[in-house]
Amino acid sequence: MEKKLKGKKVAILVADGFEQVELTEPKKALEDAGAITEIVSPADNQVQGWNHDEKADLFKVDMPLSRARSDDYDALLLPGGVRNPDQLRMMMRAVEFVDGFFATGKPVAAICHAPWTLIDSEVVKGRTITSWPSLKSDLINAGARWVDRDVVVDNGLITSRKPADIPAFNKKMIDEFAEGRHSRQRAA
Repeated sequence: MEKKLKGKKVAILVADGFEQVELTEPKKALEDAGAITEIVSPADNQVQGWNHDEKADLFKVDMPLSRARSDDYDALLLPGGVRNPDQLRMMMRAVEFVDGFFATGKPVAAICHAPWTLIDSEVVKGRTITSWPSLKSDLINAGARWVDRDVVVDNGLITSRKPADIPAFNKKMIDEFAEGRHSRQRAA
């Protein structure tokens, strides 16, 4: 596979309760494309993955959220799961970290319930987005144009609905992360 992301560093922001497959499969695709990935989390040393409603594996935290800086990364991946983004959206530090990527035009990929965090970062207004269906009203109320598609790209923001969409999500994520900064990302 072509190393389209060689030299790129990607933050993966998660709190306890993320949907494990939405971290592991995109992380593997990013690394296979040459990216360096780091799990960023408010958790101290390990963060808990979930398989739907059951606890799954623990993952080592590479960078504590308290010390993470968006300036140190080229792109951001936000896995879903219900518990994970619901916690992150209530943490000012997480919202500020996410906002740093948008403020500098860096690409962001969010799947499933992850766009909840984007609502609290106030970056969805005027954007076309997809997500897990239960977020539709929340996203529309925040000013987004919600669509039901496997993957949507809007000026450097890549969104998908669910684990079944991961192959399409990974392809678009890698393409957008390879492109790098999007000047319209900042304007949106």
